[in-house]
Amino acid sequence: MVYDCIIVGGGIAGLQAAIQLGRYQHKVLVLDEGKGRSSMCHCYHNLLGWPDGVSGEKLRGLGKEHALRLGVEFKGERVEMVRELDGRFCVTTIKSHEFFGRKLLLATGIKDNIPSFEGLLPCLGKSIFVCPDCDGYEILNKPALVIGSGNAGASMALTLTYWTDELTFINHGKGEIDADLVEKLAGKGITIVSNEISQIHTDCSDFKGVTLANGKGIECSFAFLALGGNRPNTDLALQLRVELEANKHILVDPRTKMTSVENVWAAGDITVHSEQAAIAMGDGIQAAIWIHKSLLES
Repeated sequence: MVYDCIIVGGGIAGLQAAIQLGRYQHKVLVLDEGKGRSSMCHCYHNLLGWPDGVSGEKLRGLGKEHALRLGVEFKGERVEMVRELDGRFCVTTIKSHEFFGRKLLLATGIKDNIPSFEGLLPCLGKSIFVCPDCDGYEILNKPALVIGSGNAGASMALTLTYWTDELTFINHGKGEIDADLVEKLAGKGITIVSNEISQIHTDCSDFKGVTLANGKGIECSFAFLALGGNRPNTDLALQLRVELEANKHILVDPRTKMTSVENVWAAGDITVHSEQAAIAMGDGIQAAIWIHKSLLES
């Protein structure tokens, strides 16, 4: 079987594209191993229609159900290799299964640098955050910790002063901080703690604070992570020689979302833009519209 389009990545962008392509009645396959960042976010707070927030799990579940009703197929497998073969794309999974498609959409997202503290993951999106634009409002006029490293952590702390002036930056990753940033942190009254964290304290999804390596405890109800080193999942794009930006995200046409390689599109956090769920949805539907146009012409 040859699919009209294979979508690699079943997060917010991939699902929205699948829904739109399903509505065009195209034959679509979504390949996703279920480990994307949207699967870890327990609450999106800034989406239209969800004033009380919605979890990534619920959004993904609803999106998949919607797409299935439209005849979209899903396989829970990780893609290991993509290559062009006789004018089509051959997508090979880690289980050595091969699938063929006329068009390809990469919605592979990015991998956040999240420390492996016990109890941290249930707090993501609830009391521990990674994106100030998404969740800075959640700490409005409240004390918060920045668990970071070097300049990345310092910059996050300075950004968060828009919402609160009660901030403590824990340089957990021991990265160097530029002198001008140290001066700015001091000017904003932000305390710098130059010590690693040995343990974080949580109660289900509620963050309670940390214990440092020196035994000192710091109580707090909210934290932001800023350790640097987030990695765009561009391995498949590189296999196809897709052009990347300097920050390693995929460069796409702003109108069509097509990459530098013909018949290969990209959508969501893997592309160059603000990493927002609402933008990922828009990317997905925009890519799908132009994939549809391309299918009509081929």
